[in-house]
Parts: sequence; structure tokens; C-alpha cells
Amino acid sequence: MEYFAKQYDVAVIGAGHAGIEASLAAARLGCSVVVFTVQLDWIGNMPCNPSIGGTSKGHLVREIDALGGEMGRAADKTQIQSRMLNRGKGPAVHSLRAQIDRREYAKVMKHTLEQQSNLDVKQAEVVDLCRNEQGLWQLTTQMGAIYTVPCVILATGTFLGGRVYVGDVSYASGPDGMFPATALSEALKRLQIPLRRFKTGTPARVNRRSVDFSTLEVQKGDEHPVPFSFETADPPENKADCYITYTNADTKRVILENIHTSPLYSGKIHGVGPRYCPSFEDKIMRFPDKTRHLLFLEPCGLDTEEMYLQGMSSSLPESVQLQFLRTIEGLEHVEIMRTAYAIEYDCVDPLALKASLEFLDFDGLFGAGQFNGSSGYEEAAAQGLIAGINAARKVQGKPAFILDRASSYIGTLIDDLVTKGCSDPYRMMTSRSEYRLLLRQDNADLRLTPLGYEIGLISEARYARFQEKTAQIAAERRRAEETTIPLTDALQALLVSRETSPLKNGVKLAELLKRPQIDYAALAPFDSTRPDWPSEIFEQVEIELKYDGYIRRQQAQIHEMRRLENKRLPETLRYDQIEGLRLEAREKLGKIRPQSVGQASRISGVSPADISVLLVYLAKEGM
Repeated sequence: MEYFAKQYDVAVIGAGHAGIEASLAAARLGCSVVVFTVQLDWIGNMPCNPSIGGTSKGHLVREIDALGGEMGRAADKTQIQSRMLNRGKGPAVHSLRAQIDRREYAKVMKHTLEQQSNLDVKQAEVVDLCRNEQGLWQLTTQMGAIYTVPCVILATGTFLGGRVYVGDVSYASGPDGMFPATALSEALKRLQIPLRRFKTGTPARVNRRSVDFSTLEVQKGDEHPVPFSFETADPPENKADCYITYTNADTKRVILENIHTSPLYSGKIHGVGPRYCPSFEDKIMRFPDKTRHLLFLEPCGLDTEEMYLQGMSSSLPESVQLQFLRTIEGLEHVEIMRTAYAIEYDCVDPLALKASLEFLDFDGLFGAGQFNGSSGYEEAAAQGLIAGINAARKVQGKPAFILDRASSYIGTLIDDLVTKGCSDPYRMMTSRSEYRLLLRQDNADLRLTPLGYEIGLISEARYARFQEKTAQIAAERRRAEETTIPLTDALQALLVSRETSPLKNGVKLAELLKRPQIDYAALAPFDSTRPDWPSEIFEQVEIELKYDGYIRRQQAQIHEMRRLENKRLPETLRYDQIEGLRLEAREKLGKIRPQSVGQASRISGVSPADISVLLVYLAKEGM
């Protein structure tokens, strides 16, 4: 029997990584919020890799934290191993990755939601979504409860119309054996929301006691771990090791002999899978000349014997999975605890969304996370944060909060989705950002914390600490440029040992730091006036000095980009009536409805000549 339950400002459907950030952001900004999940104990679940961060993804986590999001803080509380990736390369691609105790992470996130004021957490499946006579969104649960809200955020992950495949076995399911959201999928189709089918997968989990670690390569955490959150005072501790092994010719043989049993190749799976994270059998078929593939064994937590096999996603039959795993060194007697599977699910074409993540044609309806066609916990959390902020601001009558490509990886991620769309699950990579030297993980707070404070997600106390940090960086930059390091035999010997040019006279500290071979640590014996400040202060100054020319060049590029970004386009603009625009450009511009000339210039099928025509038209019309 249906009954009216309650009215809120914002409803969030789904309590995965996107739903968590969305509901917390909206509640912290003063809105009354309800978040629905099919199972309370699976809030913040990690159905795939028990890790957070990684190349480019670590950037996203630090940006989420800099804006006032939760993922970084929760990761620091529950991490069991931490590594900064790509230390041998430049700072633009340094990226933090942490192994997480997956059940502890879920526990921390569940309790965080439960404690948050303005936020109610409900275990319920939403089976219908529609507009009521008052123009509000009306949500109906499986139990018949009706909720009304001005704004809804769809953060359904892989639950929407979810279907699992293992060999010839197929059944309706969400991830990790959860119930799928089938009825909601049908409700969205009735609204004529443009859905399509994507596919992802996950490897088997095996019992630690069945692994022979004596033959495996140990992968330890960093000696001095770095936290994700700029608010974490004490560095996290490494409490577990990971391990490395490799597949071989026998592994490949088993796959090829059984490839016909894979639903990917038998035609049972129709959803499009992630290009950059294919199943293991897909790797074998795509790269026939590759003799072996890397496999990581990663612990799922401190209080479980489950080990995650990173790099071995599969949808082959369970018996075949066991067969090919036992060909691998160290896994000869392995026992599977959770079988690998592929999952198909419904998601939206992100070209139907604005940069605020609100739908173009459905006022007050937002999408976030895998529902928007992306993959990955970090991409989901980033979108959830932005959707939550913008839903709250819409309720409060404030303009949308939009990050551009030059401000953040978050801005790049969302701009790619809503401007270029995606033909397969979108994954963030450093190569997607044309401004990556400026958008480093180490300076995420310098770029975004002022915006988080302006929005209302950064506290006064935190902002005061941030201002102190920026003042120290500025002061140290001045000191480096003004302090002369006198020439001594010891300094000359250091320069020679580092294979950099010797000096003829004393030199400014900043000039020495610009040399690739020299850093603050090497100059410590010669730098008597160095203040006792945190190491991050000197890290920032050193990067600024070493890459000064490149940074200036990217800043000039950003200035030109923002000139076009500031040229706004009305949503009601009739591109079909603009003479001189090519037919393809008219169609693409009319469908995507870009919010600026800059965004229009990045749409596939819109040429520089089309942009010139558009600028002439805007000038003629006085826009």
C-alpha cells in the first residue's frame, strides 16, 4: 500500500562512492537530504579493487579532499599500504595509491553518513521516479513509501538493470550478489532518458592460505607514506604487503582452449566494456604476441584472508578460472573464495547532461558516477561531489558550480563526459589533461580549497590553516630568490658529484634549486637560514622554481582558453538558424547545447571554422 513518507530538498539514489559524496555535500550545505541504498551494510562497498588512488585517480581523491569531500579522509583512516606512484618521473604524474581495508572503509563511510546532520539514510529500493502535479520529483520505494523532492541525484553504479555473467551462467544481479535495480531502469526509460548498456568485470578473490608466497615478488609500501587528505595530521602506517607474479604460456593455452565459453566471445554480453581495463581473456585475444601478463595479489583487509587478483578480471566459467589460475607461479594450489564475473548495467549517455551534471531536459535531475558512463571509485566520488553541490545550490537558488579543465582533473573528467561523451566506460588518465603540469596532486589544495571555502564545504579553521600554508610558500619563495649561498669547496664538490656545472661565485638559492640535479635536501648543509616549516612548503617552492618556464607557458594557454570559456552561449540558441555552420556542427551543437564557446570548440565534429562563424554571429547579435 502506497503512503506519503516525507519531503526533502534532495534525494540521492545509491550509496556507493558517488552517492556518499553527493549526499554529504548537499547535507553539509544545509539541504535536507535522503539517500537510498538497497543494502545498508554495503554503503561504500568496493566490489572491485580494494584500493583508492593510482595514476591520475590519486589526483581526483586529493581534489575531492581539497573541496571538502570525504573520500580522502576515509581512505587515510582505513588504508593498509600506501605508495606514491611514478616517483621516477616528473611531479605532474606523481600519484598516490593506497590499499584499503574494504570492510573498514565501508564501516567508516556508513557511520559518517549516519552521523551527518540534515541527512537520512534509508535501506529501500526506489522502483519509480516521476514528476507529480506540483512539479516535484516523486520517488516510490518497493515498500510503497512516496518521497517528494525538487532535486534527485541518480548514483546507481552498476545496479541499474544489472546482470551478471560467468560462462554460460547468467542472472539478474547487482555487484557482489546484491539485488539489481530493475524497476528503476524501466522508470527511467518511461521518462525517455537515453540509456545504454555498458559492461565491467572483476577478478576472483582467493584464500591467502592457498597461495605459495615464497616464489612471489614482494611489493612493500613507501618508507614515508603520504596521506590523501590535507587534513590528516599523522602519516598513515603500512600494515600489509602486496605481491607480484606473472602468467605464462600454460595460462595462455588454457584461455585459448576455452575462449568459446566466454560470454564476451559467445555473443551473450552486448554491453561495451572498459577499453583500459579489459578482462584477462580479452587481453589474451587483443595481444596475441605477449608472452606473459603482470598479476598483483592484494589483501582485501587485515581481518580477512581474501586476496584480490588485480589484472585477472574474467567472465569465463568457474572451472576454467580455477584451471588457468593454477598455471601461475605461486597459485598452483589456489582456492577461489569469490568467483570472477562480468556485469552488464544501464547507464546514461552523458551528452544528455550539463557541466553541472544536471540533465539538459529534466530540471532538477542529476547524474553521478558510473550512471554517467565512467568507471572507477574515484571518478564516481568526484562526480558525486559536484552533483551534490549543484543540487544543493539549485534548491537554494544559487548559480551552478562548474570546474573548468584548467582548474582540476575533476573539471577535465566532467567536461570530457558532457562534451565529448564516451563510447566505453570512461577512465581518468593524466594524458587527458592538457594542463597536467599545473594540475598536480601535490597542489590540489592550492587550486581548489579557496573554492571549497567559498562554496561552504571548508571550515573557517581549515581555511585559516590553508592561508598560513600559502603565506609560508610565498615567504619561502621570496627567501629562495633573495638568499645567496656562498661558494665553498664543499658546495663545489657537491655540484661535481651531482654532475652539474661548478660555480665561479656565490649564487642565489633559487638558481641552485632550478637545477634538476639539486634539491633542498642536498643544500641543507649550506642553507643556514632555512625556516622550520613542513616539508610540503619546500616541495611546492622547489617544483615552482624547477618548472617555472613550463608553468608560465601553460598559464598563458589557460588565459586564452578561459577567454573562450567566458564567452557564454544561451541554452536557447537556435544553431539550425545560424548561416555558415556546417550541418554536422548544427546537429552536434543543438544536441549538446554547450554553455560556452570554449566548450563548443571541444565538441567532436565542430571545426575551427564553425567556431569563427559562431563568434561572428554572437558579435552581430550583441551576445
